[in-house]
Amino acid sequence: MMKRFNYGPSILFFAVLLLLWEAAVRLWSIDPWMLPAPSRIFTTLVHEWTRIPENLFATAWIAICGLLLGLAIGLMAAVFLHWSSLLRKLIYPLLILSQNIPLIALAPLLILWLGFGMEPKVMVVALVCFFPITVSTLDGFQQTDRTLIRYMEMAGASRLQRFFKLEWPSALPSFFSGFKLAATYSVMGAVIAEWLGAKDGLGVMMQLASSSFRTDRVFVAILLVAGLSLLLFATISLIEVWTLRWQTRKGGDGRET
Repeated sequence: MMKRFNYGPSILFFAVLLLLWEAAVRLWSIDPWMLPAPSRIFTTLVHEWTRIPENLFATAWIAICGLLLGLAIGLMAAVFLHWSSLLRKLIYPLLILSQNIPLIALAPLLILWLGFGMEPKVMVVALVCFFPITVSTLDGFQQTDRTLIRYMEMAGASRLQRFFKLEWPSALPSFFSGFKLAATYSVMGAVIAEWLGAKDGLGVMMQLASSSFRTDRVFVAILLVAGLSLLLFATISLIEVWTLRWQTRKGGDGRET
Protein backbone atom coordinates (compact mmCIF):
# COMPACT_ATOMS: atom_id res chain seq x y z
CA MET A 1 0.00 0.00 0.00
CA MET A 2 1.10 3.57 -0.62
CA LYS A 3 2.40 5.37 2.44
CA ARG A 4 0.94 8.74 3.38
CA PHE A 5 3.46 11.51 3.65
CA ASN A 6 3.30 13.88 6.62
CA TYR A 7 3.52 17.42 5.24
CA GLY A 8 3.41 19.08 8.67
CA PRO A 9 7.19 19.48 9.16
CA SER A 10 7.62 20.82 5.61
CA ILE A 11 4.87 23.41 6.09
CA LEU A 12 6.33 24.45 9.44
CA PHE A 13 9.82 24.79 7.95
CA PHE A 14 8.45 26.89 5.08
CA ALA A 15 6.60 29.17 7.51
CA VAL A 16 9.76 29.69 9.59
CA LEU A 17 11.71 30.42 6.41
CA LEU A 18 9.19 33.10 5.41
CA LEU A 19 9.40 34.71 8.85
CA LEU A 20 13.20 34.80 8.71
CA TRP A 21 13.04 36.23 5.18
CA GLU A 22 10.62 38.97 6.28
CA ALA A 23 12.74 39.79 9.33
CA ALA A 24 15.99 39.93 7.32
CA VAL A 25 14.53 42.31 4.72
CA ARG A 26 13.17 44.66 7.38
CA LEU A 27 16.23 44.44 9.65
CA TRP A 28 18.79 45.20 6.95
CA SER A 29 16.50 47.49 4.90
CA ILE A 30 17.06 45.55 1.68
CA ASP A 31 15.78 47.39 -1.40
CA PRO A 32 12.56 45.86 -2.81
CA TRP A 33 14.03 45.66 -6.32
CA MET A 34 16.78 43.43 -4.96
CA LEU A 35 14.79 41.22 -2.57
CA PRO A 36 11.18 42.06 -1.68
CA ALA A 37 9.70 40.92 1.61
CA PRO A 38 7.11 38.11 1.56
CA SER A 39 4.47 40.60 2.73
CA ARG A 40 5.20 42.81 -0.30
CA ILE A 41 5.00 39.80 -2.62
CA PHE A 42 1.62 38.85 -1.15
CA THR A 43 0.37 42.43 -1.55
CA THR A 44 1.46 42.44 -5.19
CA LEU A 45 -0.28 39.10 -5.71
CA VAL A 46 -3.55 40.59 -4.43
CA HIS A 47 -3.23 43.80 -6.47
CA GLU A 48 -2.27 41.97 -9.68
CA TRP A 49 -4.91 39.26 -9.30
CA THR A 50 -7.13 40.48 -12.15
CA ARG A 51 -4.24 40.02 -14.61
CA ILE A 52 -3.14 36.65 -13.29
CA PRO A 53 -5.84 34.20 -14.55
CA GLU A 54 -5.14 34.91 -18.24
CA ASN A 55 -1.39 34.37 -17.83
CA LEU A 56 -1.89 31.36 -15.58
CA PHE A 57 -4.28 29.68 -18.01
CA ALA A 58 -1.94 30.29 -20.97
CA THR A 59 0.96 28.59 -19.19
CA ALA A 60 -1.23 25.78 -17.84
CA TRP A 61 -2.60 25.03 -21.32
CA ILE A 62 0.87 24.77 -22.85
CA ALA A 63 2.09 22.65 -19.92
CA ILE A 64 -0.85 20.22 -20.09
CA CYS A 65 -0.75 19.84 -23.88
CA GLY A 66 3.01 19.29 -23.81
CA LEU A 67 2.72 16.87 -20.90
CA LEU A 68 0.11 14.77 -22.71
CA LEU A 69 2.22 14.72 -25.88
CA GLY A 70 5.30 13.80 -23.85
CA LEU A 71 3.26 11.08 -22.14
CA ALA A 72 2.28 9.55 -25.48
CA ILE A 73 5.84 9.71 -26.83
CA GLY A 74 7.34 8.44 -23.58
CA LEU A 75 5.00 5.45 -23.29
CA MET A 76 5.47 4.42 -26.91
CA ALA A 77 9.24 4.71 -26.58
CA ALA A 78 9.24 2.64 -23.37
CA VAL A 79 7.12 -0.11 -24.94
CA PHE A 80 9.21 -0.34 -28.11
CA LEU A 81 12.48 -0.33 -26.15
CA HIS A 82 11.10 -3.01 -23.85
CA TRP A 83 9.98 -5.25 -26.67
CA SER A 84 13.15 -4.93 -28.77
CA SER A 85 16.58 -5.46 -27.25
CA LEU A 86 18.10 -4.22 -30.52
CA LEU A 87 16.26 -0.90 -30.28
CA ARG A 88 17.22 -0.67 -26.62
CA LYS A 89 20.91 -1.05 -27.46
CA LEU A 90 20.74 1.40 -30.37
CA ILE A 91 18.40 4.12 -29.10
CA TYR A 92 18.64 4.15 -25.30
CA PRO A 93 22.19 5.64 -25.24
CA LEU A 94 21.05 8.29 -27.74
CA LEU A 95 18.12 9.20 -25.48
CA ILE A 96 20.52 9.74 -22.60
CA LEU A 97 22.83 11.86 -24.77
CA SER A 98 19.87 13.94 -25.97
CA GLN A 99 19.30 15.16 -22.41
CA ASN A 100 22.64 17.00 -22.56
CA ILE A 101 21.39 19.27 -25.37
CA PRO A 102 20.04 22.58 -23.96
CA LEU A 103 16.46 23.23 -25.04
CA ILE A 104 17.33 26.87 -25.71
CA ALA A 105 19.72 25.63 -28.40
CA LEU A 106 16.87 23.73 -30.09
CA ALA A 107 14.48 26.69 -29.97
CA PRO A 108 15.49 28.27 -33.32
CA LEU A 109 15.08 24.90 -35.05
CA LEU A 110 11.67 24.28 -33.50
CA ILE A 111 10.49 27.73 -34.57
CA LEU A 112 11.89 27.16 -38.07
CA TRP A 113 10.17 23.79 -38.40
CA LEU A 114 6.89 24.50 -36.56
CA GLY A 115 6.42 28.26 -36.89
CA PHE A 116 5.71 30.89 -34.24
CA GLY A 117 2.42 29.48 -32.94
CA MET A 118 1.70 27.17 -30.05
CA GLU A 119 3.26 24.10 -31.68
CA PRO A 120 6.94 24.81 -30.88
CA LYS A 121 6.03 25.65 -27.27
CA VAL A 122 4.14 22.39 -26.83
CA MET A 123 7.04 20.50 -28.39
CA VAL A 124 9.49 22.09 -25.93
CA VAL A 125 7.37 20.82 -23.03
CA ALA A 126 7.04 17.38 -24.63
CA LEU A 127 10.81 17.12 -25.03
CA VAL A 128 11.20 17.96 -21.34
CA CYS A 129 8.56 15.45 -20.22
CA PHE A 130 9.01 12.34 -22.32
CA PHE A 131 12.42 11.27 -20.96
CA PRO A 132 11.50 10.68 -17.28
CA ILE A 133 8.37 8.83 -18.41
CA THR A 134 10.34 6.63 -20.79
CA VAL A 135 13.11 5.80 -18.33
CA SER A 136 10.83 5.13 -15.36
CA THR A 137 8.35 3.01 -17.32
CA LEU A 138 11.11 1.01 -19.00
CA ASP A 139 12.68 0.38 -15.61
CA GLY A 140 9.30 -0.84 -14.36
CA PHE A 141 9.03 -3.27 -17.27
CA GLN A 142 12.51 -4.60 -16.57
CA GLN A 143 11.65 -5.27 -12.91
CA THR A 144 8.77 -7.62 -13.73
CA ASP A 145 9.08 -10.94 -11.88
CA ARG A 146 10.80 -13.33 -14.33
CA THR A 147 9.32 -16.36 -12.59
CA LEU A 148 5.80 -15.11 -13.28
CA ILE A 149 6.74 -14.45 -16.91
CA ARG A 150 7.93 -18.06 -17.29
CA TYR A 151 4.72 -19.34 -15.69
CA MET A 152 2.64 -17.38 -18.20
CA GLU A 153 4.79 -18.63 -21.07
CA MET A 154 4.28 -22.23 -19.93
CA ALA A 155 0.54 -21.55 -19.71
CA GLY A 156 0.59 -20.52 -23.37
CA ALA A 157 0.01 -16.79 -22.86
CA SER A 158 0.74 -14.62 -25.90
CA ARG A 159 3.16 -11.68 -25.89
CA LEU A 160 0.30 -9.21 -25.62
CA GLN A 161 -1.35 -11.19 -22.83
CA ARG A 162 1.87 -11.19 -20.83
CA PHE A 163 2.23 -7.47 -21.40
CA PHE A 164 -1.28 -6.42 -20.35
CA LYS A 165 -1.78 -8.99 -17.57
CA LEU A 166 1.68 -8.87 -15.99
CA GLU A 167 4.28 -6.43 -17.32
CA TRP A 168 2.12 -3.29 -17.52
CA PRO A 169 0.57 -3.73 -14.04
CA SER A 170 4.05 -4.35 -12.62
CA ALA A 171 5.36 -1.17 -14.26
CA LEU A 172 2.53 1.09 -13.02
CA PRO A 173 4.29 2.35 -9.84
CA SER A 174 7.43 3.21 -11.81
CA PHE A 175 5.37 4.79 -14.58
CA PHE A 176 3.57 7.07 -12.15
CA SER A 177 6.86 8.09 -10.55
CA GLY A 178 8.10 9.28 -13.92
CA PHE A 179 4.74 10.84 -14.80
CA LYS A 180 4.68 12.92 -11.60
CA LEU A 181 8.25 14.06 -12.22
CA ALA A 182 7.35 14.99 -15.79
CA ALA A 183 4.33 16.96 -14.54
CA THR A 184 6.56 19.22 -12.46
CA TYR A 185 8.94 19.60 -15.40
CA SER A 186 6.07 20.52 -17.73
CA VAL A 187 5.42 23.90 -16.09
CA MET A 188 9.12 24.75 -16.15
CA GLY A 189 9.20 23.75 -19.83
CA ALA A 190 6.16 25.93 -20.56
CA VAL A 191 7.83 28.96 -18.97
CA ILE A 192 11.00 28.36 -21.00
CA ALA A 193 8.87 28.00 -24.13
CA GLU A 194 7.17 31.34 -23.42
CA TRP A 195 10.57 32.98 -23.17
CA LEU A 196 11.06 32.04 -26.83
CA GLY A 197 8.21 34.36 -27.75
CA ALA A 198 4.64 34.60 -26.51
CA LYS A 199 1.95 37.22 -25.94
CA ASP A 200 0.93 36.05 -22.48
CA GLY A 201 1.81 33.49 -19.84
CA LEU A 202 3.75 33.35 -16.61
CA GLY A 203 7.03 33.34 -18.54
CA VAL A 204 6.07 36.59 -20.29
CA MET A 205 4.91 38.04 -16.98
CA MET A 206 8.28 37.14 -15.47
CA GLN A 207 10.23 38.72 -18.34
CA LEU A 208 8.28 41.98 -18.25
CA ALA A 209 8.62 42.25 -14.48
CA SER A 210 12.36 41.56 -14.61
CA SER A 211 12.96 44.17 -17.32
CA SER A 212 11.21 46.82 -15.21
CA PHE A 213 12.99 45.77 -11.97
CA ARG A 214 9.69 44.68 -10.39
CA THR A 215 11.22 41.82 -8.45
CA ASP A 216 8.03 41.42 -6.44
CA ARG A 217 6.17 40.55 -9.64
CA VAL A 218 8.91 38.09 -10.57
CA PHE A 219 8.38 36.33 -7.24
CA VAL A 220 4.62 36.33 -7.81
CA ALA A 221 5.21 34.56 -11.14
CA ILE A 222 7.57 32.09 -9.46
CA LEU A 223 4.95 31.44 -6.77
CA LEU A 224 2.31 30.75 -9.42
CA VAL A 225 4.68 28.43 -11.32
CA ALA A 226 5.33 26.48 -8.12
CA GLY A 227 1.61 26.34 -7.33
CA LEU A 228 0.74 25.08 -10.80
CA SER A 229 3.45 22.43 -10.59
CA LEU A 230 2.13 21.26 -7.22
CA LEU A 231 -1.42 21.15 -8.59
CA LEU A 232 -0.40 18.92 -11.51
CA PHE A 233 1.67 16.73 -9.18
CA ALA A 234 -1.24 16.36 -6.75
CA THR A 235 -3.69 15.57 -9.56
CA ILE A 236 -1.51 12.78 -10.93
CA SER A 237 -0.90 11.49 -7.40
CA LEU A 238 -4.68 11.15 -6.93
CA ILE A 239 -4.94 9.31 -10.26
CA GLU A 240 -2.10 7.06 -9.12
CA VAL A 241 -3.82 6.21 -5.83
CA TRP A 242 -7.09 5.41 -7.60
CA THR A 243 -5.40 3.36 -10.33
CA LEU A 244 -3.24 1.28 -7.99
CA ARG A 245 -6.16 0.62 -5.65
CA TRP A 246 -8.28 -0.49 -8.59
CA GLN A 247 -5.41 -2.64 -9.84
CA THR A 248 -5.06 -4.26 -6.41
CA ARG A 249 -8.78 -5.05 -6.21
CA LYS A 250 -8.73 -6.42 -9.75
CA GLY A 251 -5.82 -8.68 -8.90
CA GLY A 252 -3.30 -7.08 -11.27
CA ASP A 253 -0.13 -9.14 -11.30
CA GLY A 254 -1.18 -10.97 -8.18
CA ARG A 255 0.83 -8.80 -5.83
CA GLU A 256 -0.13 -6.02 -3.43
CA THR A 257 0.94 -2.54 -4.67
